[in-house]
Amino acid sequence: MTDLVVRRLLVDMDAPIARHWCAGDPFRTALFNALSMSFPVGEQFFIDAVRDGLKALPAAEQERFRAEVQGFVGQEATHRRLHGLYNAHLARLGLDNQWDARARSQLGLFAGTDVRHALAVTAAHEHFTAIFAEYMLRNPDLLGTDDPRLATLWLWHSAEEAEHKTTAFDLYRTLGGNEEWRLVWFRRITWTFLGELLRQTALNLRRDGTLWRWRTWRGAASFLFGRRGMVRNLYRPWREYFRADFHPGQHDSAASLEWLEANRGQYVPVGAAA
Repeated sequence: MTDLVVRRLLVDMDAPIARHWCAGDPFRTALFNALSMSFPVGEQFFIDAVRDGLKALPAAEQERFRAEVQGFVGQEATHRRLHGLYNAHLARLGLDNQWDARARSQLGLFAGTDVRHALAVTAAHEHFTAIFAEYMLRNPDLLGTDDPRLATLWLWHSAEEAEHKTTAFDLYRTLGGNEEWRLVWFRRITWTFLGELLRQTALNLRRDGTLWRWRTWRGAASFLFGRRGMVRNLYRPWREYFRADFHPGQHDSAASLEWLEANRGQYVPVGAAA
């Protein structure tokens, strides 16, 4: 079982967010903003799936997972709250969060279904967030220095995503979830998640007035496909999910541990949520 600590991040989310807060780069800013827009509804779905998964376990297994699930819920609830504050600033900048409504509609279809489907969907999303988190923790300079508060927010969020990347996966397996459905949902989530991310990023750029500027797409090409490009570096760990012997714990979490240790002054541990 994973020991998950809930932390209160010491950042001021009342201060406004600049139009191009991420190193002055329109594309990176739009993409990170799009990701934030998806988090409140997505993380509530993950919380509900993991809680329901815990309840579906036999009593002895519930005790084995209880503390980890409480930590998972506490971490995700804190992420949801802070990104809700973040997204309120984006709304004041005139950005239109269309991903939220579509996600609510799509995820709402799981109500009343076998909890293993929601857990498989959660595990698929958690794989995406974990590999992206580890990428960001190893490339923190991509967040720039214009807004240290938001850089800290993203790196703290990344560190905790890497910490709890095994929870939904292990619950799915313990409840007897099979390989066929694990991979079916991963394929579906790959297309829907990436499609929604690109769609919301493009919408953010259009609202920002930078969608058709050469500088925007030059920055996008570098960030996605350059030497340290996100696509180039995440394809291999993404593909590993298809292995029959895959487990999220096989991916190195050293960068998460290092960031949490080096930035103890940025947060206060508050225990696990009930």
